[in-house]
Amino acid sequence: MKNLLIIGARGFGREVYTLSTQTKEYNKEWVVKGFLDNKADALEGFENYPSIISSVEDYIVKDDDVFICALGDTRQKKKYIDMIIKKGGIFANVIHPTSIIGANTKIGFGVIICPFTYVSNDIKIGNFVTIQTHSAVGHDTIIGDYAQINALTFFGGYSRIGDGSTVNPGAMVAPKKKVGENTTIGLNSSVVRDIESNCTAYGNPAKKIFY
Repeated sequence: MKNLLIIGARGFGREVYTLSTQTKEYNKEWVVKGFLDNKADALEGFENYPSIISSVEDYIVKDDDVFICALGDTRQKKKYIDMIIKKGGIFANVIHPTSIIGANTKIGFGVIICPFTYVSNDIKIGNFVTIQTHSAVGHDTIIGDYAQINALTFFGGYSRIGDGSTVNPGAMVAPKKKVGENTTIGLNSSVVRDIESNCTAYGNPAKKIFY
């Protein structure tokens, strides 16, 4: 039996804890050991959660450990995942049993798929991707490593989401459209043309915005 450690004990970390206890692997392949977070009081005022064991920086990886990262910021997610990988850590997938995964879909490691998510056929999901609840991913879509796909999003067939990008709640990506790497798509936006890398796009249709 492995011990699952959740990186991040804030709001999404608590959600991932609940999600992990509802998977088919829970109490069969692993149990939840606790959280890693540098804010030692992050769970203060909350009940019925395992404890914060350590910060990521200070944690010493054990042979029977597996990890999942519950951080929504893709840059912070990559930072702390890389830290654990350098220490020899291995990452599990946490996939809720109510999600639907189509034929010939390839899923990397360290992936979180939340309840009531539909992932169609012949899709490639990279490593350390999060797909939040009630999202729909059309056939032949490719989602790059570390991408953060938030709730109630839609991706048409053959769409492409670049490494490290974030698609915020309610956004839609039209079939065959591409979102570049490290790009943020705003709340309720509609991607009807390709969006370049390293930018933020918002609106209907989504356009690059400047600060």
